[in-house]
Amino acid sequence: MGMLCAVSFNRYGRLYYFDPGDFSPKVGDRVLVPTEDGPEVAECVWAAQWVSEDTAGAPRLVGLAGPEDLQRDEQLRKRKAEAKVAAKKLIREHDLPMKVVAIDHVLESGGGPRTTIYFTAPHRVDFRSLVRDLGATLHCRVELRQLSARDSARVQGGIGSCGRDLCCATFLTDFEPVTIRMAKDQDLPLNPLRISGACGRLMCCLKYEHPLYQQFQASAPAVGTRVSTPDGDGRVVGHSVPRDSVVVRLDADGSRCSCSRASVCGPRKAHDETYS
Repeated sequence: MGMLCAVSFNRYGRLYYFDPGDFSPKVGDRVLVPTEDGPEVAECVWAAQWVSEDTAGAPRLVGLAGPEDLQRDEQLRKRKAEAKVAAKKLIREHDLPMKVVAIDHVLESGGGPRTTIYFTAPHRVDFRSLVRDLGATLHCRVELRQLSARDSARVQGGIGSCGRDLCCATFLTDFEPVTIRMAKDQDLPLNPLRISGACGRLMCCLKYEHPLYQQFQASAPAVGTRVSTPDGDGRVVGHSVPRDSVVVRLDADGSRCSCSRASVCGPRKAHDETYS
């Protein structure tokens, strides 16, 4: 048990959790968080509070941002904006099939200022001449890194078909494999527009409930199986996994009833007739 607070580097961006230590940041406060390139300014979006989880391994805040830190952060944002404009202009001049996704700039590093440009492209791109021109324009060391479709969506963020912020841009830390079999097991329409995310790949959320569907299908009677229910004998004609129930068409009057998976007994008389 310990205290945690959540910060974000961009509005509506991904949340990062830190141990506040001796500080008590409130929502909206600017704080300093440790990064590989030194302390960076972030905004507190979740005030420090006690949590039941073990926070022993959580990184700690460096402190609250002061006027000098805020001025440095403003300078950093200005340099990122300048680098983005210059990169887009030079990409057009070199006629390269690249799209700038994000810019990262370090004011002070081992070899001086460094700008990292993240981009997407349909294939591998020879950008050696572009790097030379960018270095001469920005007067710093320039690195270009190509992102995959999923990483691009994570960096840019956006709104998913559910109406919420993209999972990859908020809380997902790793991309787990997602297959079309997961959509089939959940009886989802195999329409690319319905099961694809903002990145154009299969939605990561298809994996969230897949274990539940696998467990249900392993123990529930299959569609077409004859079963006994509290309302009488019948045949399974559908499943409702979120309700943990099966839909049964009764032999007595042909009506349908929804029964919990535990209350259905079967299979029975599996040899007498086939499902139609």
